[in-house]
Amino acid sequence: MGRAFEFRKARKMKRWSAMSKAFTRIGKDIVMAVKDGGPDPDSNSRLRAVIQNAKAVNMPKANVERAIKKASEKGQGDYKEVLFEGYAQHGIAVLVETATDNNTRTVANVRSYFNKTDGSLGTSGSVVFMFDHTCNFKIKGDELDMEELELELIDFGVEEIFEDTDENEDGEEETSVMIYAPFESFGNIQSYLEEHKIEIISSGFERIPQVTKAITAEQAEDVEKLLEKLEEDDDVQNIYHTMEETAE
Repeated sequence: MGRAFEFRKARKMKRWSAMSKAFTRIGKDIVMAVKDGGPDPDSNSRLRAVIQNAKAVNMPKANVERAIKKASEKGQGDYKEVLFEGYAQHGIAVLVETATDNNTRTVANVRSYFNKTDGSLGTSGSVVFMFDHTCNFKIKGDELDMEELELELIDFGVEEIFEDTDENEDGEEETSVMIYAPFESFGNIQSYLEEHKIEIISSGFERIPQVTKAITAEQAEDVEKLLEKLEEDDDVQNIYHTMEETAE
């Protein structure tokens, strides 16, 4: 298996486990999608993807519809996506993706988290090159010919396809298929899957570290102090780092 498989396995249960955080994150994604392409998911592929992700985390349909309606109102402000780069202790590079309606507040908060944990907030471009920007799709794996699917998707730049398992609400294992490709391939892959009636469970973007760094358990605790502070901030959407992780 490749880097995307190992990356997903290690992160699977570590981040964004709190349902309230997931709902907040998706609510912002809905606002940005509606502002970008309108409130009709039939004509807004970005909004379709967000609605699929909302279903994947069991966000109630009423909440989704309410968020779309609110995002369409004239008084609803927009969120700006801002990327922060820096270092935690022990030379661990950290990327922080945020969605904010007050950049001054977000910059001040993120800088304070780095400072309080003896890290350092860097300048634009200081660590982003250490990560590959990828898109991913989680699809229904029933009755799919993996070899045929992989051959079909090679032309879209797909780098990895692998089977994955998750527990459903009843505690039973369900098999799905994960697809990883370069960031810019998202639209073409989404169109292919929809045209071929392949059910998309969820989709999104990730930044996979090209190289990870092994540190001691004690040093990892120092890094976790920064990651925990960042995760608690409502403006933070995603956090990526170069610390070597193992699946729990």
